[in-house]
Amino acid sequence: MSTRWRSAAVALAAVGLVVGPVGAGAGAVHAGVAAASAVTVPAATVPAPTPTPTPASDGFAQLTPAVTRQLDAAIKKVLAEAKIPGVIVAVSAPGKGDYVRSFGIADKATGAPMTPNLNMRIGSVTKTFTVTALLELVDEGKVGLDDPIGKYVDGVPNGDRITLRELAGMRSGLFNYSADEGFYKAFTSNPDRPFTPQELLGYSFKHPVLFEPNAKFYYCNTNLILLGLVVEKVSGVPLDRFIGQKVVVPAGLKHTVFPTGPEFPSPHAHGYTNQTASGKVEDATDWNPSWGWAAGAMISDLPDMRSWAKTLATGTLLTPATQAQRLDVVDALPGTGYGLGIFNVQGWIGHNGSLPGYGSLVLYLPEAKATLVVLLNTDIGYAGQEPSTLVGEAITKIVTPDRVYTLPAQPAS
Repeated sequence: MSTRWRSAAVALAAVGLVVGPVGAGAGAVHAGVAAASAVTVPAATVPAPTPTPTPASDGFAQLTPAVTRQLDAAIKKVLAEAKIPGVIVAVSAPGKGDYVRSFGIADKATGAPMTPNLNMRIGSVTKTFTVTALLELVDEGKVGLDDPIGKYVDGVPNGDRITLRELAGMRSGLFNYSADEGFYKAFTSNPDRPFTPQELLGYSFKHPVLFEPNAKFYYCNTNLILLGLVVEKVSGVPLDRFIGQKVVVPAGLKHTVFPTGPEFPSPHAHGYTNQTASGKVEDATDWNPSWGWAAGAMISDLPDMRSWAKTLATGTLLTPATQAQRLDVVDALPGTGYGLGIFNVQGWIGHNGSLPGYGSLVLYLPEAKATLVVLLNTDIGYAGQEPSTLVGEAITKIVTPDRVYTLPAQPAS
């Protein structure tokens, strides 16, 4: 989820939370969903070694010492070229090995190194939790995916025709609140201020709808705020508590939390962003993520995200029928499909995230039962791409050369 104001627009890689006025690039504060370019700029040039996959048909390379060295070199190259402060990476597949590394620094002020045990803000990966919560209510027969959002929330433009399915699939046609100029100014002028879901919707609803329901794909944080309100209304429980009790605990996650304010469990990395009022890079570690709420507020760590990647893709918290609906992707961008709060990029299933100071990528490749997790302490783009996309692409060029993770930019609407 691109929590980038306008970043969401720039790169669907910004599938994170984007904030900001439309017009700038993926890494800029003003990079908005509506401002994205349809042209994908090549990522940092990382030589693509040609590891020899095992005879198995999954196409996943054996993580030998030689391949491990290639991964080390490729990741370090991306960090240097894209000026990424630090990154935590895990790649694994049964019978192929386990690669867990951290590179760079976690705190520019002290020079403390990045380590694999740090808590990180995960941005739009939060969307996978919110949609899972909704789908659990579907399985309980309490909501229907084809219910109109107007049944649960008043005042939604086209609310009598936009369904919960279309919200989860990013096909509502509603304007993205984080691309609103007023929201951007309000946030960057005081990043510590709290936002309510109703305030966020207000920034969206003052704009006309962009297209008819289900006409096309448009990555939009407004959709998830509405789904979060549905979960609260139907369950009678605050969203943060419902996700904690009904998703995080059953999934066996130990360090995944939905904060209601700027609280950030230790130890954690400091995060750096240029989505600021001045456009200069600032430390966004303790900024209040309430503006992202159901679309991007959550925090987690590497072990939990490795576990969640598989749980999300295999649907262990849902009935098979409901999981099948989640994974029923429709074309979103070249080589990319989007289901219900989940991407399929060249066979890799999961989600990315981006919000001021942090980036994430949480993926699962079913045929190899492989997991890929990337956690970074910046959201500043490079060459028109999110930093998580750059790292994910460099890694998959080596471990799955036939299934390279590349998330193209979302065209301007």
